[in-house]
Amino acid sequence: MIVQTINLTKRYGKLTALNNLHLNIEEGECFGYIGPNGAGKTTTIKILATLLQPTWGEARICGHVIGYESRRIRPLIGYVPDFFGAYEDMVVQEYLEFFASAYNITGKQRTRVVGDVLELTDLVYKRDALVDSLSRGMQQRLSVARVLLHDPKVLLLDEPASGLDPRARIEIRELLKELRRMGKTIIISSHILHELAELCTTVGVIEQGEMMFHGPIEEIIQKVRTGTKVLIRVTEQQDLAALLLERTDGITNVEQTDGRLTVELARQTHDFSALTKLLLKNNFKIREVREEEINLETAFMRLTKGLVQ
Repeated sequence: MIVQTINLTKRYGKLTALNNLHLNIEEGECFGYIGPNGAGKTTTIKILATLLQPTWGEARICGHVIGYESRRIRPLIGYVPDFFGAYEDMVVQEYLEFFASAYNITGKQRTRVVGDVLELTDLVYKRDALVDSLSRGMQQRLSVARVLLHDPKVLLLDEPASGLDPRARIEIRELLKELRRMGKTIIISSHILHELAELCTTVGVIEQGEMMFHGPIEEIIQKVRTGTKVLIRVTEQQDLAALLLERTDGITNVEQTDGRLTVELARQTHDFSALTKLLLKNNFKIREVREEEINLETAFMRLTKGLVQ
């Protein structure tokens, strides 16, 4: 287990930011950390980055205990916060060389490593640009380049796509996919859930400092699935169509929302082709019939209540 927490708890006075958090992340895994603002995501990441001490409990990176072996842990991790510090008088090349020297990377090796991370993050053409002149998206890519200099095993990314335009978000996502292919273990918090679903192998849903779910995305979707729901649109007489369906065997509930019918089938019923035949037989013109999709966003809304600390 490359990242592990056991009863991890963090309190600020009477406020409990984390409450007995248990987390297990395997090497090479991409773990998506989701939850409302104030749920405890940043607190967890800062503890794993050795920037905060837990009140009690334990956190380990590659078997090393945070708080006791932090000097051994720091070369193994790369931490990207949700903001970028200002370096007004540095150009990109100087910025990366400065941080490379902090990791005792010197001489020809430093030149090679800086060149490699510039190429990986597609920033070669910006090597002579002032850091402060970069766009938000390029600054985020530079932040990732910075933490790759010492080739860490674990990347801790706190809202890396926050405030980015759509193109910059896509570029960051593609970069993270490449890092995943390289075998990096990635922990990423984000509110852009459809992108996490595309990127991550497992997710953790946290609310008010407590883990509501931790596991593969397929499992979280199955957890919230209560039965088959079918979305139907008819061209006219929606009220009559709803009344007809309510009286049909195998249907437990019919709701009218946003100009469509949401039809819930009995638990043992999965085939909804008979609904189309029934409506056509009764002279209804159908615009759409499809099963409701359960995705990561739907699962998140059903698992959480929107509560904050």
